[in-house]
Formats: sequence, C-alpha cells, structure tokens
Amino acid sequence: MANNPRISKVFGAVNIGSFRVSAMIAGLAESGELVVLGSGHRASQGIKRGYVTDMAAATYAVRDAVERAEKIAGTNVSSVWIGCSGAGLASRTAQVEIGIGGRRIEEDDIEHLLVAARDGLEPDGRMVLHAQPAHYTLDGAHGVANPKGLHAERLAVDIHIMLADGAPVRNVTEAVQNAHLEVEGVIASPIAAGMACLTDEERDLGVALIELGGEVTNVSVHAGGMLLGMTAIAFGSGDITDAIASHFGIRRFQAERLKCVAGSAIASPADHSEMVPVNGPGEEAAGPIARHADDRNRIPRAELVSVITGQLDRLVGEIVKALKAMGFTGRTGQQVVLTGGGAELAGIADYAQGALAGPVRIGKPPALTGLPEAHGVPGFSTLAGLVLYAAADPVDIRSVGARRQETVRLAGLAAAQRVVRALKEYF
Repeated sequence: MANNPRISKVFGAVNIGSFRVSAMIAGLAESGELVVLGSGHRASQGIKRGYVTDMAAATYAVRDAVERAEKIAGTNVSSVWIGCSGAGLASRTAQVEIGIGGRRIEEDDIEHLLVAARDGLEPDGRMVLHAQPAHYTLDGAHGVANPKGLHAERLAVDIHIMLADGAPVRNVTEAVQNAHLEVEGVIASPIAAGMACLTDEERDLGVALIELGGEVTNVSVHAGGMLLGMTAIAFGSGDITDAIASHFGIRRFQAERLKCVAGSAIASPADHSEMVPVNGPGEEAAGPIARHADDRNRIPRAELVSVITGQLDRLVGEIVKALKAMGFTGRTGQQVVLTGGGAELAGIADYAQGALAGPVRIGKPPALTGLPEAHGVPGFSTLAGLVLYAAADPVDIRSVGARRQETVRLAGLAAAQRVVRALKEYF
C-alpha cells in the first residue's frame, strides 16, 4: 500500500454470484480518486440462481474471497457492501410533491420533501433495498439535479425504490455476517453494474442494461437518470455450458473450456472444417470421449457454435419479452449494453445487435487505478460498481431528517402510472 496515494477512506465489496464470489477493497484517495487496493475471487459455493442454498458453504466462499483481496491490499476490512442478483428484485418509481409558494428553495424544503416520500413508502411486505431521489421537478420542469437556491411554486421529486424478497436477502446478509463482516448495505446488481458500465448520457437518454450472469440474467431499463424497471431471467451462461455438456456427453469443466476457448455466438463458414479438441493440454486422458468426436476426441466447431446459438436464441427471446413489457421497444438508435461474465463470449455483441436490431456494446468496469487487467472485464462490472456506489454514497430517503407531520400531496405512490408515463416519455 506504500506506493498508493494517501487513502482517507477504505471500502470493501463482495459480489455473491452463482458462478463465483468476488471481493474488492478500494480506497478513496485524498485527491478524490478511487483506488483499487486489492481484489480476489473464487468459485462459488452454496449459491444457486442468486439464492443461498447452503449457508456454511456460502460463508466459506465469502471469507475466502475477502481474505484473497485483503492479502493483496495489505489491509483488512470489517464491513462490506454486497451485491444481490436474485431475491425477486423489483424496481418502481414514485413522485412526491410539495408547495413552495414562489419563494427560494432551502435545504429544509428538500428535507421536508424527502421525509414525505419516506413516510409514503409502501413496500407491500417486501424489503426496501434502497429508496433514492433520482431527480427533482420545479413547476413541471424535469431533471433538476439540485433545486436548492431556485424559486418555485411547487417542488416534486422522483424516488427510485428497489424492492426484494426479505428472506433471500437475509440469507445473503447472514452468509456475510457469519464470515465476521458487517454489511454496509445490499445493492441490487443492476444498480451496481449500471454505475460501472453506463455513461450519464446513456442513463439520461434511455438504455437497456443486460447482465449475463452464471445462472441469472438481469434486464434493466434506465432513462431520465434513473432505473425505471428490471426483470430477472433464471437463465445464464452456466446454462449454455450445461447444454454443451449434455449435447456432447462430456464433463462440465470440459464444456466450460470449450465454450471459452472455441465457442462463439456467431457462426462462420470455416467452422465446418475446424475440429476442436475436447480436452486441454495435459488433460488428454480426462473424461469420456465426446459424442460426434473423431478418433482424437475432437468435435466439429460448427456443432459447438450451433449448441451455443440455440441457447442464446432462447435467452434473447426472454430478453425481448422483458424489454417489451418494460416499454423499451428498441427504437432506432436505442442503446443496449451487455455486461456480466456471459458478455465475454466471443461474438456476443454482434449476435445481440442482430437479434435485438439496435446498437449493442459490451460494458466493462472503468479503468480504475490499481484494477488488475483480469478484473477489468465484464464479469467484474457489478463488483467494481459496488465500490463506485460505496464511494458515491448516494442519499437514501430512509436516513433523512426527523419525522414531520405536515400535510403533503403524494402523487401516485402506487407508482404504476408514474412508471408507465416515464416509459412513454423516454421510449
């Protein structure tokens, strides 16, 4: 840590995925720069489709990943922010409004407004992960970042609320606490990945973020500076690996290697003549001879690509359905960003561009100081986003001021009309 700039604050983050558990320790330098001090990962255990299925195994994996990051960082952390990708995540927005009467808006007015919003939270028995002011509206003028010091008749705020099922979130939290770590907060992975991958302009103009995880694909729609809706699909890159394993009758580790080394989302005419070895160097005797293999246990690359694209067609069908349901119609020029470990598959951006009929780019973590090359890839976007989130420390309305009993007009806290209106406005 000696070579790093002077660090004023240290953050820990753990992303508990179905494929791997990863940890990162970052510091905020006195200059305001975020510096990665150490990061580590290991294979996941006790997690299935984003849910904890074995508490002791999940706790062990968390502890191990954090210790790897601590060793590299040369410092320990006692508390972490954690990412959450399963747990029935749901997003909604609500608008709250108060009268100002034409005078200048003070800090007090903003606090009053946020307290009113907090008192109007109705989570329907679900857990609120975060409730944040996205942007303010003055007398109908949208998108004001900070209204303090401006004059207005009426002041409104859009609140973004992220909900989750309580029990799965408590399980994830407990797995981390059992590893002797305090939980600073649980952050929905589309929020974290969005912080790492999306530009402010994309988030403002309208963008769909698709996180291809090991066993869960999260599809979220962002516009007007906030997340407007999200859908979790119980299918990920691990399902593609399983399909390869069962099609060729080989072991999972062989299928994963084939997918990463020779797999592609785009077929090419040369694939038919190319034979790909099922085993890696030094593993020639491992596992069974694959179905449709030649006498040297090599399979036609065309067949491998065909299995992969068959699975991707199924996934994209679900993604298109989810985007349509959220009102993201893929208008010309409507940006889609792919991230997560599944976005590392060769040719996937071209494939998605054809399938979604719009511009697609691959999203990966920003080039943070100290971030190793191996962790600067799409599979670590959520992890990097967690430390960016921690450093940004966004306002949560639940921690604002004392309760006040003044009357306010709560506009659409059922929120459905508000979301529909916002979607129509942006898409």
